[in-house]
Amino acid sequence: MNRLLIFDTTLRDGGHCRGSGVPAKDKLEIARQLARLQVDVIEAGFPSISGEDFLCVQEIAESVSGVKVAALARGVPKDIELAAKALEKASAPRIHLYTASGKAKVPAGNSNARREAVKSAREAVLFGKKFFDDIEFSPLDASRTEEAVLVDLLEAAIEAGAATINISDTVGYSVPEQFGDLIAHLRENVKNIDRAVLSVHCHNDLGLAVANSLAAVKAGARQVECTVNGIGERAGNAALEEIVMAINSRRDYFGVKTGVNSREISRSSELVSRLTGYAVPQNKAVVGKNAFRQGLKIPDNAFQKSGETIQFMNPARIGVETSREN
Repeated sequence: MNRLLIFDTTLRDGGHCRGSGVPAKDKLEIARQLARLQVDVIEAGFPSISGEDFLCVQEIAESVSGVKVAALARGVPKDIELAAKALEKASAPRIHLYTASGKAKVPAGNSNARREAVKSAREAVLFGKKFFDDIEFSPLDASRTEEAVLVDLLEAAIEAGAATINISDTVGYSVPEQFGDLIAHLRENVKNIDRAVLSVHCHNDLGLAVANSLAAVKAGARQVECTVNGIGERAGNAALEEIVMAINSRRDYFGVKTGVNSREISRSSELVSRLTGYAVPQNKAVVGKNAFRQGLKIPDNAFQKSGETIQFMNPARIGVETSREN
C-alpha cells in the first residue's frame, strides 16, 4: 500500500498543551479546517475524561463530514460506551482503544502479567466491536514494551477485530533507527499483521518525533498520528506539516503519498496558533516565518543561470500566496 494515512490528534493530544484552553466552538472551527486539509482521521477528544470533552466530540461528529472522526477510550466498558454515544451521529466513526503494556505493567519474564495484558487487549477490542466496525488499538508505552509481549498483544487485538494497530512512543524515548527496527520487527513477527494498518504515534521529548515517525514509514508503517504545529503534551507531538511535506517532497525515498491538501497547511497552522495561543517559532520548519526567507544572497552562479534556487519547496505548495523572502 503506497498511501500513508494522516491521523490528526490536534484536538485530543494537542489539547493537552499546558495553558492551551480551547473553547468547544473553536475546536469545531479547527475540526472543519482539518476536514478542508483532508486528513484521513480527526481524533476529536476523549469523551470519558470530562463532560466538556464528551460534548465536543459529539458536536464534531454531528457537524463534520468527509473524514473519519475518532474518540479515544481506555479499554474498559464505561469508556467504550461513552465513546459510542458521543460518536453516535458520525458518518464514519472510529474508536481508539488503549491498554497498558509497558515494563511497569508487564515486567520482563512475568508470565501472569503477560497473559493478563493480552486478555485485557482482546476483551477491550471484542467489547468495542459491539459498537464499532472501525477499531484502532494502542498498547500504551509500546516502544518500551518487551517485543515478545508486544507481538502477543497485537496478534490478540487483530484477531479480536482491530483494523489499525498503533505503536506509541508515549514518552518520546525512541531514536529513529531503533524505532524503525521495531516497526520492521513487528511486520515480520506479528502473524496477522497483514489484516491491520500499522500506525505510529511519536512524542517530541528528544526532538525526534518527526524523525521517528518517518523512520517508521520507511519500515512499513502506513498511518502517522500527528498534530498541526506539533503541539501536544510536554514537548509536543510529530508535526503534521513536517510529516506531509517530507513525504510529498521525498516520494523518491519514502515511496508513499498522502491525501492531504497541502495548500491548506499554512491556513491550518495559523488557525491553530491563533486559537490555542501557541505562537509558531520563526524558524519552525515549513510553517515558520523564516521557512522561505533566504538570508544569504547568492551571487550569479549555476543556480540562477539554470532558473533554480537553493530551495526545493515553493511557498505556494503550503498555501502561502506570496514569497516570505522579504
